[in-house]
Amino acid sequence: MFTCDICGQSGLSEPDMRTHILIMHEENEYNCPICNLSGISYDELMFHIETSHSEVKPVDDSRTVCSIDKEKDLNASLQTSGLAQLKHKTVPEQQEFKVDRMDEPKPEMSCGASSSSCERPFSHNLSGKDESKRLMQSEAVNGHISRTVWRQPEQTICNNNHKGSEDNGLCNSSEESVKFDAPECPFCGLTGNSGEDLNEHVRNKHSELLETPQKGCGKQRLYPCPMCKLIFANCQILQEHVELHLAESRAEECVLADHQFAQRLQEEEEKQRKASETKREHEEFQKLKQQYGLDNRGGYKQQIMHNMERAVARGQLNPAEYHRRKAEVMESLAVGEDDGRTRTSGLIRALNEYYQRNGAEIRHVYLCAETDHYHASLGDKGWGCGYRNFQMIISSLLKLEGYKHDLHDLVIPCIPKIQSMIEEAWKDGFDPQGAAHFKNKLQGTRAWIGATEIYSLLTFLRIKCQIVDFHHPTGPSDTHPRLFEWLRQFYSSGREAEPRLQPRVVWTNKPPIYLQHHGHSRTVIGVEERNNGTLGLLIIDPGNHEMQKLLRRDMTGVNLKMIRRFIGSLKHKQYQIVAVNGFLSVEEKNARKHASVLLTAEKVPQ
Repeated sequence: MFTCDICGQSGLSEPDMRTHILIMHEENEYNCPICNLSGISYDELMFHIETSHSEVKPVDDSRTVCSIDKEKDLNASLQTSGLAQLKHKTVPEQQEFKVDRMDEPKPEMSCGASSSSCERPFSHNLSGKDESKRLMQSEAVNGHISRTVWRQPEQTICNNNHKGSEDNGLCNSSEESVKFDAPECPFCGLTGNSGEDLNEHVRNKHSELLETPQKGCGKQRLYPCPMCKLIFANCQILQEHVELHLAESRAEECVLADHQFAQRLQEEEEKQRKASETKREHEEFQKLKQQYGLDNRGGYKQQIMHNMERAVARGQLNPAEYHRRKAEVMESLAVGEDDGRTRTSGLIRALNEYYQRNGAEIRHVYLCAETDHYHASLGDKGWGCGYRNFQMIISSLLKLEGYKHDLHDLVIPCIPKIQSMIEEAWKDGFDPQGAAHFKNKLQGTRAWIGATEIYSLLTFLRIKCQIVDFHHPTGPSDTHPRLFEWLRQFYSSGREAEPRLQPRVVWTNKPPIYLQHHGHSRTVIGVEERNNGTLGLLIIDPGNHEMQKLLRRDMTGVNLKMIRRFIGSLKHKQYQIVAVNGFLSVEEKNARKHASVLLTAEKVPQ
């Protein structure tokens, strides 16, 4: 902020300072360069000098001519000097200096000298802080008033007309001396140096503050923009210009506010999206844990007891039957043998009889060895399909002569028993990755098992088997014709007679095949080959409770729909099968155990 050294007004910015100087101290106000008179017009100043300071004119002719020239130069200086327009403050008790006449004018001080040596400039007190230190001294040199200069603070001013000064360059004790501070620029605060005119400094450095003459129109007032420092000649144009600045500022503020609002909305939407996604992932994870039996809700025993209690509460089971069933369940769990309540026997024999009587559209049908069907019960509903399929495979092996001898101590195990058998296989070293996945524990859980657990358990029992992975569709519309062909080859292989000489119904001695896909598993018990060359599979599902219908003598093709599956009905992305084909020696079992550290499957297609 600036302080006006003329009138003492403070708290002004640079634009306000310019306007203040222009309006308050530049228009029609002049100061007397000899005395303290100020605030008068040019005509009044000339009249004042002629009447009050006539003694400064020389008596002789030569000095008179010089005085006339000096007056002309003074007029020119008063009109052109920008500093002459600054307002001069009256300093109390300012010392006046009289002009001494020289007897012999020096050559360099003649009337032919430059206007700077003959002009009569005047001084201004530009600082309102300490007026006693701002006295400007006019020196009488060669019969005219010398120029006012900036000097260093506390400098002693000596009168040049004292003769003692030429001897040693020092002032005598009788000479008057005045100490003052150098004037400061009212715009930039710069302190003047010796020999530099404040008038020239203001005109050179701050010329934009002064009035500039316009061709044909005299002097014109300039208006600086307080925001961008541009200078305007018209106040209305300046006002419009400032309004543009304000409008632009308001527009920027609006844009910034809109941007911040949009950013805040985007952040809120992103936060809500993340919260919703986190909630959905948590719900899906809980569903998966519940689906795969990893939600710590208990295993087979807890589920069957809970469901029987609910049946009693609903009136579907009387208390006596509940206690009888509970005793049977506890006995079955203690022995480790399935109670057979969900078993359906004689299924393959009934199918063989049906195809012998019917099926003219079928060229060949291949059936597996006799197999019992086991469906889910109250204790494993929703998660026990893998265990039930294992029971079907074991039920078939126990009926085959080639396997019965080596499995003479094995009975159809219940689901908790199957879980303990898998845990034993893990302890023996089979499938360490699968064991780590289930944390080496299946008993007391509702965990799902898949093809790798079935393979590990069969190999642990020295049953030779293989995993075949149909890892992507091999036909149009995401179908798996290679799966159907592989199963047909499996059941038809080993036949010595030509295919055209084979009987229409081939009842083989091969066990059923475990079929796994995402979320469910089933058991393949046969393959149909129709007259048109298409293939169909006979698949029994642990979730089907109506397999008793296939045992009727009046069974029709409508009943077969529950087990028939064609190429267009198997469209899962991936299928895995576990096929049994013999027994293992102890050495082969150990070799497969070591190889199960990284279980690999035969991939079709390669």
